[in-house]
Amino acid sequence: MLWEKSGPANTDATVEAALKRATELGIKHIVVASNSGKTAEKFLDKDLRVVCVTHHVGFARPGESEITPEAKQRLLEKGAQVLTTTHLLAGVDRAVRSKFGGLYPAEIIAAALRMLGQGVKVCVEIAGMALDAGLIPYGEEIISVAGTGRGADTACVILPAHSNNFFETKVKEIICMPREK
Repeated sequence: MLWEKSGPANTDATVEAALKRATELGIKHIVVASNSGKTAEKFLDKDLRVVCVTHHVGFARPGESEITPEAKQRLLEKGAQVLTTTHLLAGVDRAVRSKFGGLYPAEIIAAALRMLGQGVKVCVEIAGMALDAGLIPYGEEIISVAGTGRGADTACVILPAHSNNFFETKVKEIICMPREK
């Protein structure tokens, strides 16, 4: 499925497409990029294990988390897990680039994945982050949902690998994504 444009206007249709494919494939784990928790909330109460992956603390402003304690608590009370950690394809490489210039392996990988769109890059990234954190099972396909900016416009079926074996990650399907990046 291709959306004409990227962005949050596609969120509800992306959620619907992801849920439909999860049912068709018998997938029980959904990993969702959601800095406010709003997109992750759309997957609650659907008989799925939901992992909400947020930006790391300090991403927008030093020492601050973008997800409010109240939003995090709502997700936890409904059975979701919330992962707030360093981005798999940024972290120290981004710090070195910012300080000294140049381009480093993780950022080259991120740029290559962005050829398919920001959402696909984030789907792959958060799947590995959730696996590394032990929040999804190893060796099982999951559905990963992300977007371009706010909301969701991309969903993928992914067999994630741990970060130390990143290139073993398999993007099995792109369920939906924006045609225009």
